[in-house]
Amino acid sequence: MLTAFIAALTLGGCVAARWYLDRPSRREKEHAGGRVRLKALWNEGAAFSLPIGRDVVTAASVVLLGVLWNKRKEHPVSTGLVLGGGLSNLLERLRQGKVYDYVQFPKAPGRWSRYVFNLADFAIILGGVGLMSRKKR
Repeated sequence: MLTAFIAALTLGGCVAARWYLDRPSRREKEHAGGRVRLKALWNEGAAFSLPIGRDVVTAASVVLLGVLWNKRKEHPVSTGLVLGGGLSNLLERLRQGKVYDYVQFPKAPGRWSRYVFNLADFAIILGGVGLMSRKKR
């Protein structure tokens, strides 16, 4: 139950953020002394602009989200974050054919400064880190 709640909350937050940020009046802005930039980008490829076709990304997402559901008892919060973020990106990819990204870190080291993320990506990363941790017994 907790996993489904976290997933729904994450999915709702992602949808609300995209709805708010993807509007004609929004302008690109820098925050935190230029360390964070809100920049609109429609990503038609996979994460980090990997050259993987949309159909492959969609199919892999469906399979991975299904497999991930089995981790819900061991890591309910982490699984909920990954499921919510993954479903958000998957639904947008199915509906739009691409994913809306909007957060960039221009002062990040190396290639990280080029990448643009969205809230779903952050949920997936945070949940993934939680899934890699060992459950305390």
